[in-house]
Amino acid sequence: MSDFNIFMEKTIDENKQGETLVIAKNEENTKKLFIESYGCAMNFSDSEIVASILQNEGYNTTQNLEEADLVLVNTCSIRDKAEVTVRKRLEKYNAVKRDINPNMKVGVLGCMAERLKSKFLEEEKIVDLVVGPDAYKDLPNLIAEVEDGHDAINVVLSKEETYGDISPVRLNTNGVTALVSITRGCDNMCTFCVVPFTRGRERSRDPQSIIEEINDLWSKGYKEITLLGQNVDSYLWYGGGMKKDFDKASDLEKATATDFSKLLELCATAQPKMRIRFSTSNPQDMHLEVIKMMAKYDNICNHIHLPVQSGSDRILKAMNRLHTRQEYFTLIDNIKKIIPNCVISHDMITGFPTETEEDHQDTLSLMEYVKYNFGYMFTYSERPGTLAERKFEDDVPEKTKSRRLSEIIALQLKHSEFRTKQFINTTVEVLVEKESKKSNQEWSGRTQQNIVAVFPKGEYKIGDFVNVTVTDCTKATLIGEAIGKSNNN
Repeated sequence: MSDFNIFMEKTIDENKQGETLVIAKNEENTKKLFIESYGCAMNFSDSEIVASILQNEGYNTTQNLEEADLVLVNTCSIRDKAEVTVRKRLEKYNAVKRDINPNMKVGVLGCMAERLKSKFLEEEKIVDLVVGPDAYKDLPNLIAEVEDGHDAINVVLSKEETYGDISPVRLNTNGVTALVSITRGCDNMCTFCVVPFTRGRERSRDPQSIIEEINDLWSKGYKEITLLGQNVDSYLWYGGGMKKDFDKASDLEKATATDFSKLLELCATAQPKMRIRFSTSNPQDMHLEVIKMMAKYDNICNHIHLPVQSGSDRILKAMNRLHTRQEYFTLIDNIKKIIPNCVISHDMITGFPTETEEDHQDTLSLMEYVKYNFGYMFTYSERPGTLAERKFEDDVPEKTKSRRLSEIIALQLKHSEFRTKQFINTTVEVLVEKESKKSNQEWSGRTQQNIVAVFPKGEYKIGDFVNVTVTDCTKATLIGEAIGKSNNN
């Protein structure tokens, strides 16, 4: 799937692809783990869980591939590009294993592991172990199998596993922002998506464990968390179990259930000065109560990533998106009415099978109606194992897909500039995250609305909430002057 992103930290962040996990060293540990991650934020979050499990098994992380006892790659099946990259990395690992470190063990984790299990182990013989997204707790047993000279595999998808009892080891982050996983799997059978088949049915994590993780992060100096799931709006905790089984729950379980709006409130009140973000939303599951809860609490950020995928009702139906164009407009209208300064971003797929010029124009007109701040734009590419692969011929020529994507990008650039300029002469709160890429004299951070802002360093430091008056902007970035710390410090 070729793609293009405008002005946002990506769901699939190209800068992070292949990032090696580094955690604090435990002096008692003697084995070395090299772990790379590819794909979406969920995969990077999962790598933190894996590192935590293996730290207790005697592993410290290393960034030196040649010295590793165990090499793991956490994989993605969403896009062909990610799979090609992972294959190249596996070739590299095996060259090192052959020529330098014959005792090294190589394993594949995550979505690609689930999809290509027998191919990797039996046909190509390029890995020693294959571990699906719900089997990470089984890693110690699987590694023991490998050390005994056997191939090891566990790709069983669980109905219960949420890893709520494992405290993730944080990626080599800025110590300011963190991901907190709240659901696993997905029940929405969008025809273009492989996630329900690689990550299983949807289940939610105990809210108590989520709050405990947030409180722990706050105590360690983190200032912002992102609640993470394939579809956060359908979060539903009723004592455990899959969302699809909720109708079988007892009356008491139903009466005391926690949905996403209630979870947002629990998080916002647990740490009133911590910023709360969430990703990703699905239009069919986003209810008014969520929007009202965002408006009620100042620390819930005013940004909603709301993938639409197409502006055409006919294509939406073919994609099995359970919302219409008009229902999406109604949702947008409600967001704008209840949270006037809310920023909205999107995902868009162009060139889905059977898409006509009229369908494409519907997408452009939908974009004109919403005028998104930023978005991820893709041309459709067929993914093995999806419903679309089985049902439809990929019949839109690549040249047509590319031309339509260019038109979508051009319109988004125009809207991004329009939306960013609206912040000039306003004051925004910026959470300082890092030094600006362009100047070591400036800080860079994000506003509540997830827009990057830069300003002179002054006496401020990473982790400060700073009020900044916006004086100028590029299409993507606000430029301003600090006027003091905000009340959140």
